[in-house]
Amino acid sequence: MWDSTFDETLRTFLPFLPAEEALTEETPLREYGLDSLATVELLSVLEQSYNVRFEDDALNLETFENPGRLWTTLSALQPAS
Repeated sequence: MWDSTFDETLRTFLPFLPAEEALTEETPLREYGLDSLATVELLSVLEQSYNVRFEDDALNLETFENPGRLWTTLSALQPAS
């Protein structure tokens, strides 16, 4: 599962997700308000927060379909600990 920074960041881009509702791996991001402009803004925030750069092949609708896919993609970009 992801860290609290990811959860908090993602929630700020989901205006239709109630605060009390859990963010799961399968939460449909577009249904909760992640539009194209918000996706670009989220991408920028994630790159800055995690000091990574999303590769061109990760810049597609599938990556931003749900938190699980997005976290998997983001995790793969981070250096191994």
